[in-house]
Amino acid sequence: MRLPRPVLIATVLTAATGSLLLAPRSATADREPPVREGADQPQGAAKAPANAARNALTSPVTDLSDSGLDSARRGYPREQVLSPDPENPADKSIKLGLTPYHAIAPKLNALQRLGDRVSVEVAGRSAGGHRLYLVTVTAPESARQSLDQERMRELIENAPRAAAKDPAVKASYKTPVFFDNNIHGNEWEGTDAALGLIERLASAKDARTSDLLAHSRLYFNITANPDGRIAGTRANANGFDLNRDFITASQPEARAIRQIAIDKQPAVMLDLHGYVNGTLIEPTTPPHGENYEYDLFLKNTYANALGMEAAVNGLGHTPAKDGVEPVQIPFRDQREGWDDWPPIFTPQYQAFHGAVAAHTVEIPLAVNNSAYDTLPVAELRRRAAINVDVAGAAMRATLAYAQNHRASIIADQIEVFRRGATGAAQVPVSAETVPGVPGIGPENVYTTDFPRAYVIPAGGAQRSATAAARLVDHLLANDVRVTRATRDFRLAGRSYAKGSYVVDLHQPKRGLANVMLADGRDISDKVSVMYDISGWSLGRLWGATVVPVRSGGLSAVAARRVEAAAQVGYVAPRGDLRLRLDTPQEIAALNSLLQQGVSVRQLADGGVVVPGSARARAADLARTYDVAFDATKPTGGGRGSPLHRVRVAAAVTPGELFALREMNFDVVPVSTAVLNTGFDWSTVQVLFVSSGLDHARLTAEARAALDTFLHAHGLVGRGAVGAALNSAAGLLAVRPVEGNGDANGVVRVVNSGGPLTADAPDHGFVYAPVWFTDLGPGVRVEQAYAPGNPLVSGHWRPLADGTGGPTAAGGRAAVVSGPHAVLFGTEPLFRDHPKGEFPQVGRALLTVS
Repeated sequence: MRLPRPVLIATVLTAATGSLLLAPRSATADREPPVREGADQPQGAAKAPANAARNALTSPVTDLSDSGLDSARRGYPREQVLSPDPENPADKSIKLGLTPYHAIAPKLNALQRLGDRVSVEVAGRSAGGHRLYLVTVTAPESARQSLDQERMRELIENAPRAAAKDPAVKASYKTPVFFDNNIHGNEWEGTDAALGLIERLASAKDARTSDLLAHSRLYFNITANPDGRIAGTRANANGFDLNRDFITASQPEARAIRQIAIDKQPAVMLDLHGYVNGTLIEPTTPPHGENYEYDLFLKNTYANALGMEAAVNGLGHTPAKDGVEPVQIPFRDQREGWDDWPPIFTPQYQAFHGAVAAHTVEIPLAVNNSAYDTLPVAELRRRAAINVDVAGAAMRATLAYAQNHRASIIADQIEVFRRGATGAAQVPVSAETVPGVPGIGPENVYTTDFPRAYVIPAGGAQRSATAAARLVDHLLANDVRVTRATRDFRLAGRSYAKGSYVVDLHQPKRGLANVMLADGRDISDKVSVMYDISGWSLGRLWGATVVPVRSGGLSAVAARRVEAAAQVGYVAPRGDLRLRLDTPQEIAALNSLLQQGVSVRQLADGGVVVPGSARARAADLARTYDVAFDATKPTGGGRGSPLHRVRVAAAVTPGELFALREMNFDVVPVSTAVLNTGFDWSTVQVLFVSSGLDHARLTAEARAALDTFLHAHGLVGRGAVGAALNSAAGLLAVRPVEGNGDANGVVRVVNSGGPLTADAPDHGFVYAPVWFTDLGPGVRVEQAYAPGNPLVSGHWRPLADGTGGPTAAGGRAAVVSGPHAVLFGTEPLFRDHPKGEFPQVGRALLTVS
């Protein structure tokens, strides 16, 4: 379920059964208070186990394409016997009368035995190590027929104009339909509805089912978040909301779904969530993503929503009898507050891979959170059973839509890719371009001017070769096409070196390429509130130089398509070595050296010197992290400050904890409760605080121990919580000012050039921004918000009294430092996303410690 802003919260009615009943056509679909990452743990910061982070960082992506080495020799069904998982009586699904995770593998084995329509593949593993099951239901195919389907799928994406004329595509291409279930672990019932639907499809003998399976492939991600399903948590084992992780794809569960989108290319998809009463079925309210072909998307998504509405309401549940309200369709029934602007949600991300109907469906009756803990088991199971029925009805209606509109759905998917490949103009939505959809007004029109290309320069024009390689590999992992110049070239009056990367926006998935690389847009004046983040530019936040080319052709660029970025790992053959600290990988390499006891010194520009005697270790790390150890002059024993291995006590959000571990810091999670039970401060060298630590709630003994540590070692603080601890401990003499708590986006910043922000990007990310005034003696401004309005893209309005807006932050200090503290008003580790900002925190931890 999505969680909107407080301004949207309206009156609710409480039924005798305890259900929350909303009047249909309400101003918003969600009556729970907003929850930011980590805010559901006000007294306890993130505590994800280190092995979950390691699993997420190292988990491979499973090739699910029909042209893969294994798949090419077989058709469908692809049956396998799944080994059982140990029975877990603590699985939170059991109380609800739903399928516990350990019962899924035996159930899938039984479904495969029902006939020749059901196949099971393991699409990957969760951060907690649980298998992710992808079930395919379709009529049997020979190996040759499966390869024919793959040929047509590739034709649709790679040669859409040819696909539109291909009689085989029209006659025999199977419509790919994808059902994603349980991505929020404590929104369980989509899994059970999927298992029930698979069972019915596996054994049904009627002609309509046979026709459906002859002309469709149905894909079911049985549980996208087994960690959360078992534990009864929204997040996975790393504490990540997986429905916020697309584009970044830090978690293996999100990468598995990404691969399904690439390899299976769904034209229609549902993402099953809960709980909104009445059932909420997208399409959404404004703002709408400006980078996809919204006319085609709205046409199909609205039509399918109507069919799902009829099916769900047709179940006969009523407010009086069951506590179930009629269906809501936000596009039709609401003004704003349920947007599809950011590409981080599953359905919105799927649209960039060709889904022309993609929905979040919020089933009605709450069984999680306080309801799970307080309602009688019988009531919970009654609600869960209704939710399974509702989810099943939505799925069946979607299958009917896909079956009845097969030709137009595939034609529209082809058209999405054709527009991208040819650089065709987007079609703004209107009553004329999307007939049959009521209420389209100017507030629904969002399009963008695609640049002709992006260049990621090589050589001197590039901020960081390691950052560029990481960005290129990430683009490729998302199925964005990238080429590399085989000789020097000029574009739009600018010269680029051989080896520069070029992202041609005349490609089938141009929308995805652009949404990742573009600056984005300031939409503060478009809507009063935003559902989640509104800015995410990898071009500005991932540390690489990215240059948009606005016009012209690419015929003068000699380039070849690449499947991976060129390796940049390097170790100078002689002398001492210099390692830049401009990327997370470089911080990770440094921490590995320190862990091995290598004597490393930090330079005034933020880089470090590694002695030539550690060359062999540096070579291993250059290969592992793809970083360069350049030549430098010998330190002479006195140049630079010595660094030591840092163990960090961290009261932080799940995303920050994960980012710290990505940089190879040894992290001990702490919180108010942990410190009050007694904490051995001698085991750590620095404290990082952004969440879950309240100085006023500490016992006198814990407070004294903390203050002693901070004055001897130091604090890195982020946001209002970090600033409050600084004030309570009396470290830096500054006054923190909190901006609008809903404000978020990409901002322009000005770096001081000191060791913390030397060579840092000139853009940062904010969410609930903070800035610092009244700076006392010894306080250094490391980074400031750019003068005027620093917001580049996102949503940042002043508060009702006129304060807290972006112009109030303009020119103010965003990052400040002193002898024992560094304070961030930005969010440099937000959800493991702004990779180019990570080194600022890494350098701060190393320096303060």
